[in-house]
Amino acid sequence: MRIYEKGDFQGQMMEFFDDCPNTYDRFSFRDIHSCNVSDGHWMFYEEPNYRGRQYYLRHGEYRRFSDWGASTARIGSFRRVHHMV
Repeated sequence: MRIYEKGDFQGQMMEFFDDCPNTYDRFSFRDIHSCNVSDGHWMFYEEPNYRGRQYYLRHGEYRRFSDWGASTARIGSFRRVHHMV
C-alpha cells in the first residue's frame, strides 16, 4: 500500500507492507490525503494504536480521503486485514 501526503497521489509517498500503530512516528505527519492499495485489504483508524473511527480499504485507488468514506484526512494508524469473517 502506498500512502500520500496530498490528494491525487501527490507529495511525499511511503510504501507499507506491515501494520503501522502510529502514522506520525513513521510518516512524520498525521494526514493521509490519497492512497493506492495494490495488494490485500487494509483498515485505517483515525487514532493511533488502532482506535477511533475505522475505514476499510480494498484493492484500488483512493484519490482523496472521501473516497474511503472519511470526512477528514486524519489517519492515526492502519493495519492489514488478514482474515475476513
